[in-house]
Amino acid sequence: MSRRPSDADWRRLEHAVTGRVRRPGETGFRAASAPFNKRFAGITPAGVVSVAGAADVRRGIEWARDTGVGVVARGGGHSFAGHSVNTGLVLDLGALNTVSADASTGLVTAGGGALMTDVYAAIEPCEMAFALGNSATVGIGGLTLGGGCGATSRAYGLTADALVATTIVTADGRLRHCDAETNADLFWACRGGGGGNFGVNVSFTFQARPVTGCATYVLLWESADAAKVFSVLQDTVRRAPDEFAARIGVSRAGGDTVVSAIGQHLGSAAELREILDPVLSVAPPVRAVIENRTFWQAKDDLRHETAEGAFAARTNIVSRPLPDEAIATMLAFVERRPGSGNPDGGGAALFSWGGAINRVGATETAFVHRDTMFLLSMDTSWAEDDEPAVVEANLRWLADLGEAMAPYVSGGAFQNFTDPDLADWRSAYYGVNYPRLRRIKEQVDPDGFFTFAQSIGS
Repeated sequence: MSRRPSDADWRRLEHAVTGRVRRPGETGFRAASAPFNKRFAGITPAGVVSVAGAADVRRGIEWARDTGVGVVARGGGHSFAGHSVNTGLVLDLGALNTVSADASTGLVTAGGGALMTDVYAAIEPCEMAFALGNSATVGIGGLTLGGGCGATSRAYGLTADALVATTIVTADGRLRHCDAETNADLFWACRGGGGGNFGVNVSFTFQARPVTGCATYVLLWESADAAKVFSVLQDTVRRAPDEFAARIGVSRAGGDTVVSAIGQHLGSAAELREILDPVLSVAPPVRAVIENRTFWQAKDDLRHETAEGAFAARTNIVSRPLPDEAIATMLAFVERRPGSGNPDGGGAALFSWGGAINRVGATETAFVHRDTMFLLSMDTSWAEDDEPAVVEANLRWLADLGEAMAPYVSGGAFQNFTDPDLADWRSAYYGVNYPRLRRIKEQVDPDGFFTFAQSIGS
């Protein structure tokens, strides 16, 4: 797909779609195509279609096939590896953000371009929810297709586990409804098989459940307490009910190292204090906030917005508590992370998994990581104007940290936190499910029209 479209080609696309076609330099072009991760800010599409509906998606795909141009879909634009931008045509799904929620059935239907803020606004009046992301601008499409986890996942499962139907435009321009009975293989693949592999998903329907009251916590410690905090809290997660969630992190920005535990419990603050008592006793925090919240207040408490800039992340699946030597290794690396111009800095964190996530079989959905206690996420960041040597130092630090932690983890990686530098991504993301994903890809996209770095079948 190397042909450069002519001006006549672009005019033909403009006449074919109801939405807006933008070329480089035109008003709104960057907003409709820029990746969230500025590591990939130098990639400029040949054009963008801000689609008005599923018909525009189909017409955009047909035009791209006719003209030999590659296509990617952009929902929230949050792909860690920049997969929501290319040098061909970007299908901007931002206008497909309508979300409807039915309190009587618990069904929630979201357009393929809906963001977390759109979904939460629709479900809050119904007092029901399913596992969702903790950033207001994350897209429902990328979240779901990669599996999707949140603070409620130990109790509610993954975002993909709540999916009951999706509608997708495939490479042949067909609009296919998928559920457990219709296009069942494709439906299976859309529950954790990664975004952009099989087509452009224009809608998703989820089964939500009633929400409960909950409590949230924010705990901060001096760096000297890091080893004790990680050790005790890992055991706390192992013993805690599924309603409890934790993010146990150590980060370094500037010259400061911060150790933190942030999360929620779908129960009372009194219950939460009892769950946290072991770590509060062994390592009294310098700051502790534990309080009752409504479900919706808790969602805001846990919201995380990353500063604008460039970053990279590496993940691993952790099936059992990290031993003391692994914790010491991780902490030592964070203490010597190279500096950069990005205030986000870098670090490592354990996200509590298990619970309902593990009660689904590894092959029941495309999401294979079903024997998991924690997700280990390691990240670093830099500013767009940092020197190449600073970028290289940060990427080398991240690679070395990942290598140092390898003996203590399973080898799997989280496909929602896509890592463009991961060599064994096929097995790391998809494990035993990759052969079936490849067969489905060959069925619905035999020509490999939807191809990008780390795409199924590439």
